[in-house]
Amino acid sequence: MGDKIKLLICDDEVKFLDSIAERLELRGFDVTKATSGREAVEAARTGGFDLAILDLKMPGMNGIEVLEVLKKEHKYLEVIILTGHGSIDSAVESTKLGAFSYLSKPYDLDDLLKSLRDAYETRMKKKFEDDTERMDKILKMAQSMSPLGFLREVKKLDDEEK
Repeated sequence: MGDKIKLLICDDEVKFLDSIAERLELRGFDVTKATSGREAVEAARTGGFDLAILDLKMPGMNGIEVLEVLKKEHKYLEVIILTGHGSIDSAVESTKLGAFSYLSKPYDLDDLLKSLRDAYETRMKKKFEDDTERMDKILKMAQSMSPLGFLREVKKLDDEEK
């Protein structure tokens, strides 16, 4: 993996949050903690995270609302729901909104680590596919245009991604 995986964990139970963060930091993750949904959304806007773990039941902005915002604003961010207040309805809803997986507390560390590895692999595959598609577009443009026209089209592609 080279660089550390950047992980955002959001849970309003501070003792639990500190415990899981420490366990994952010891396993090589670069962890940022948030104790509220709003704090998680703000952190994600500046943090460049690969993955996120969200609790569902939090005061203010709940985990489903946070998931919805994160998936809208961060195309490649994979989110794992980790909750002590799970239900079939919330599992279905979070999956429809794009959660990678849904785990219950108390959690098994090996299951969580497997889910994190699988989520990271999925993230990287999506990014690679999009990068490959972009390069294919650029190559096709290069073959059919003058050098100046080609540069203009590449700039348009770059502007569209921002």
